[in-house]
Parts: sequence; C-alpha cells; structure tokens
Amino acid sequence: MKRILIALFSSLLLLGPAGAADKLGLKAGVFEPPRIAPDFALRGSGGSELKLSRFRGKLVVLEFGYTSCVDVCPVSLAMLAAARKKLGALAEQMQVIYLTVDPERDTVAHMHSYLAAFDPTFIGGTGTPEQMARVRKDYGISITKRMVEGSKTDYTIGHSSYLYFIDRQGKLRALMPYGRSADDIVHDATLLLKN
Repeated sequence: MKRILIALFSSLLLLGPAGAADKLGLKAGVFEPPRIAPDFALRGSGGSELKLSRFRGKLVVLEFGYTSCVDVCPVSLAMLAAARKKLGALAEQMQVIYLTVDPERDTVAHMHSYLAAFDPTFIGGTGTPEQMARVRKDYGISITKRMVEGSKTDYTIGHSSYLYFIDRQGKLRALMPYGRSADDIVHDATLLLKN
C-alpha cells in the first residue's frame, strides 16, 4: 500500500510555473504523464455491473466514501451535485462514480437511494470486501476502521478523500483534495471536457 501511495503522489504534479497543470490551467494536481485509470467490475447502484471502461467518451469524477459518513462524504457529494448544476449542458458529458469503502453496510439498494438524494445521475459501486480492497489499492486509498465508543457493532471509517478526474479516453488526469469548491470542480471539469 505504501509503495502505491508513494508512486501515486510522486507522479502527481501540483500547480507550478512549469507544470502540466499550467498548460490546461487546472486547479487540481495533475497526473503527468496521464495514464489509463485502473478498471473495475463491481455491483452498480443502478442494478447492473459497474465498469469504469463503460464510461469512455465521458469525463468521470471518481470518489471513494461511504453512506454512513456524517461529515466529509455528504459535503463532497453536495459539492459534486452543485457542480453538475453549474455545468449546464456539459453535465451530460460528466459521470460521477462513488465507490464505497464500507461494503459490509453499503448495499446496492442503500447506495442507490443515498446517492439519488444528491443527484439521480450519480452511480455507486460496491462489491465484496476483497474486491473493494483491490480497487482501493489500485487508487491508493487508505482506510481506518474505528469502533464507536460504547458499541460492539457500530463503527466509523476514516479514509482518503479525493476526486479523481478521468478523461474521455479513460486516463487519470487530475486529483482534487477534499474541501475544494463546486466552482473549482466546474473549472477543471470544463477544461477537461473541452480539451
């Protein structure tokens, strides 16, 4: 896991005067050079198989989270929903995919209703704990499970929180950390859709 994280972040070029980010003017850090995003085959919240490669031709914004999250995930999903509204007609060319870090609790049906509350076009993905661990490893996502004090069954999950921008050709192009505004998402999505 540590090797993947090091490779992921060492390949990420943050905004700088001679950086690739300046060429497009992205607000997020960029992958230089862009490379094919790792594919996956999971159970989609729409009821069918969810494969990243199915969305070639669209800009994919990929996020990892879980439906029981009370702070980071709902804020991030609300920003993505606001960004889609601000994109106007371009929104049809962008697909948000939300992969769970909590496959034990996040069923297909639960993810479907949860995501629909933010935007009905958002698609969730889940699978076995082993499948989800492989996908997290491919994207350098780390998690920490913590039991809720006084409970033997309830827990929270601390996890890496980024938006991965995957272009129409299926290449990883940018990585935006948690806390950026809907306008920043719109800015980068628009540039990647038009270039």
